[in-house]
Amino acid sequence: MAPFPVQGIFEGDFVVLLVPVDDEQPMTDVAQAIAHHVVGKRVPAQDRPMKVTHNGIVLADDATIISSQVAPLDVLRVAYA
Repeated sequence: MAPFPVQGIFEGDFVVLLVPVDDEQPMTDVAQAIAHHVVGKRVPAQDRPMKVTHNGIVLADDATIISSQVAPLDVLRVAYA
């Protein structure tokens, strides 16, 4: 497990964030890490699951940064499903 920097943007927000995540965290945790800075602040909270997209591909909830072949500073988009 190692710290891994990604850029994250939440659907409906205008700020691209630099977010440190763990390279073995599942995408559900990565989505939460990005949402933490946005939801309830600039985007209203919703009672729905979140999905992470990388290069136009929706990543599985249990996928990790390593298994998804995300490179440092790649942009991950998070949206409510």
